[in-house]
Amino acid sequence: MNRLICSLDERKISYRLNEPMKLYTTFKTGGPAKLFIIPKNNSELKEVISLCSAKQIETFILGKGSNLLVSDEGICDKAVVFIGANFDYIKEIDDCTFEAGAGTSVASICKFALSKSLSGLEFAYGIPGSVGGAAFMNAGAYGGEVKDVITFCKHIDKNGDEGIFSADELDFSYRHSVYSDGGYVITGVVFHLEKSDKSKIEAAMLDYIKRRKDKQPLEYPSAGSVFKRPEGYFAGALIEQSGLKGKRIGGAMVSEKHAGFIINYDNATTADVVNLINHCRQTVKEKFSVDLETEIKFV
Repeated sequence: MNRLICSLDERKISYRLNEPMKLYTTFKTGGPAKLFIIPKNNSELKEVISLCSAKQIETFILGKGSNLLVSDEGICDKAVVFIGANFDYIKEIDDCTFEAGAGTSVASICKFALSKSLSGLEFAYGIPGSVGGAAFMNAGAYGGEVKDVITFCKHIDKNGDEGIFSADELDFSYRHSVYSDGGYVITGVVFHLEKSDKSKIEAAMLDYIKRRKDKQPLEYPSAGSVFKRPEGYFAGALIEQSGLKGKRIGGAMVSEKHAGFIINYDNATTADVVNLINHCRQTVKEKFSVDLETEIKFV
């Protein structure tokens, strides 16, 4: 790490030491990142990836931390690379196509689409993540998925080289893309939508956000749905039928509003959340013989 820090100093690339990860996760938990790098553009990002590769230091790419659970001990064995405000942009390509930086919020592209009377992203309004994260995991809700509107993704590979994957190459499936297997950093995503009536788009967006507010515990820190949908079941329903609504371990609680959510109810630690996740999995397994698989990424 020290050799990498010296190289960052030489190249004047911004970084912080022992940066608290709870400031960057929607769960509001997690210990410090030993090295937290903040590249300001693609050129610096390429340098960072190349440097880490050359020095055999593993990287962890961080966006908005909306699907992330960082250990209470923090991240000591990887360099955290923050794809944040410096990668937040929207660039119009034609009447129905635009590019968004990986650090752009999903809410921002939904609002941009509305401003241009473009339909196709209404389902995503309220997803609390970044464009890069949405493409990485093929984010979806209410029957829609981003795979339906992505034309191609731009990335940097582990050697620091820029590249592109077209829609056919992205290997999208449920909460999965080609990027899920590692080795790439998404830098930008190109979307293609369809022209439609602006008032209808806005009405759909408002309907989706109202449904979220009515059914989801948005007033508490969380990472959204904790578990993937088991085939033939709904994870939240299984957890509720197991009598776990309101179940607490430490400061973590199964939401009383939606059992598919675990919330940071009262200064939870990551250990509290993990223990409650494991308790839910074990209970559902014993009661229904169903294995719950998490959507959340553990670091």
